[in-house]
Amino acid sequence: MEAVQSVIDVLEYAVWSFGIPIGEETIPLVVIFLLGAGVYFTLRLGFIQVRRLGHGFAVATGRYDDPDEPGDVSHFQALSTALSATVGIGNIAGVAIAIHWGGPGALFWMWVTAVLGMATKFSEVTLAQYYRDVKKRDPDAPVWEGTVAGGPMYYIERGLGKSWKPMAVFFAALLAFTAFLSGNGVQANTVADTMRDTFGIAPWLTGLITASIVGLVIVGGISRIGRVTGILAPAMASIYVAGALVIILLNYDQILPSFALIFSEAFNPSAGVAGAGVGAFLVTMMWGVRRGLFSNEAGQGSAPIAHAAAKTDEPVSEGVVALLEPFIDTIVICTMTALVIIMTASWDDRFPTELTFTGGHMSYVLEQDDGSFQFFVSAPDQIEVEAGVATTRGPGTRQLAWHEVAVDTFWVDPGQTQLFTGTILPGQNRAEAADGTTYSRLYGNAPQSAAPLTMAAFRRGLPGDWGHYIVLLTVLLFAISTAIAWSYYGDRCAFYLFGAKAVLPYKIVFVGMHFVGAVVPLSIAWTIGDIFLGLVIIPNLIAVILLTPKVIEITESYFERKPWIENAEVHRRVVAEKKGKRGQ
Repeated sequence: MEAVQSVIDVLEYAVWSFGIPIGEETIPLVVIFLLGAGVYFTLRLGFIQVRRLGHGFAVATGRYDDPDEPGDVSHFQALSTALSATVGIGNIAGVAIAIHWGGPGALFWMWVTAVLGMATKFSEVTLAQYYRDVKKRDPDAPVWEGTVAGGPMYYIERGLGKSWKPMAVFFAALLAFTAFLSGNGVQANTVADTMRDTFGIAPWLTGLITASIVGLVIVGGISRIGRVTGILAPAMASIYVAGALVIILLNYDQILPSFALIFSEAFNPSAGVAGAGVGAFLVTMMWGVRRGLFSNEAGQGSAPIAHAAAKTDEPVSEGVVALLEPFIDTIVICTMTALVIIMTASWDDRFPTELTFTGGHMSYVLEQDDGSFQFFVSAPDQIEVEAGVATTRGPGTRQLAWHEVAVDTFWVDPGQTQLFTGTILPGQNRAEAADGTTYSRLYGNAPQSAAPLTMAAFRRGLPGDWGHYIVLLTVLLFAISTAIAWSYYGDRCAFYLFGAKAVLPYKIVFVGMHFVGAVVPLSIAWTIGDIFLGLVIIPNLIAVILLTPKVIEITESYFERKPWIENAEVHRRVVAEKKGKRGQ
């Protein structure tokens, strides 16, 4: 495992740390590229995310839908499918992880990423619609093949020319693997993690159940995916937002102080959550940008694949729908999650925790001379504990940590009434008391991260002892719907690379990877997902930047012609005809 972690650390550094040094810190090139592209699209398109936000909502309502236009799903279903991939674990676990490592200020940088990402997503989705591949429906073809294929691989090849096809192939291959990880394995991992912490259910059993559900849906292709996500996305968002809104209203006096903390921590962060962070500005910014990108996926090139399937012959009409995603996902839902965590004072608190030696949350940290910690170090041979406290502490010592924060005191019982005295044996996944009794787990107070932190905040914020079940339910719905949507992203990449014959095998492997994702350690799953996520934006953003003149051309044409006026008449006529048939 140490060798695997070493490779992952090198790759993570290359993607998310290599860049331009500023003083003692470094701004990663991928972050500069992502934010710089967002600024570029915003300026070139005249702040379209502000000017056309209202039109995007109007199109999404379906008032301009024409069922005879080419495509597989409606505007709303395309938005729901894309939102199912973006409004998910990133909003529940991702925000909590960003605050755990970067503090409340990380949310500010998630906002920045989202606002700029709205222009980015408009651009990439408009191109995906313009250069998509549409074929007539073959009644004998399997339903999972669909009639539309689109996304960055198509606008790279068709927009930039055949000489760019190697980059299109590179993107498709990279995103196909990203779908296995960020859009699939991480979702399964978070569900399994949450079910284990809440009900003690083995991760393999949770993975088996969720993989079966995902498999049953994705075999029906984008039409079935669109129908399912069209129900799941609004339902899960409504449940989650309602619970968060109640907590915010109950703590209304903390709204302004919470926003003040977010802004102050964004530029002058403290030492981090429970000592996990390092209190550095760029660390806070990086975690906000990373989790913001994972949350809204702007620039990643995944959402354009779903939006390419929308029924329309006007690419810009789907582009304005797509720019709603970062707004809904990050500006609204992620902010509500962060406010709940901050208002309930859960972000910098410790909670009674069962410390399982085989759990993915347990790790070891090395204390530095300045009191900070080096994370993910190898485990010591043993840790001697006297009256609940490790006998060896201080600079140069390795300590047992939970969510990368050293545990101060160990007990042998959940009620924390009996302090542990004895030896912790990491290599044997057990602890041995002085009287010879062995324990497969101990208990202590530790900070939470990811979905458990959000669950703790909801549990603390709502009256009674049931608030965490809202998060549990939405984690299940979010994770399943996200995996369902990402399966479509991946199979379109497989379709582009190998043709229709590759779609079903890809779906089968996807379901298998969902199960695998449920049983790997959380930190590894998230980190690998981050690495691929950082890599996949490079070819996509290069193409979108080069094709920006085309985006401007078709955008100006669309708003000059105002084709939605004619579509509104068609939509009213279709609705009237349907009502007339039902009345006969």
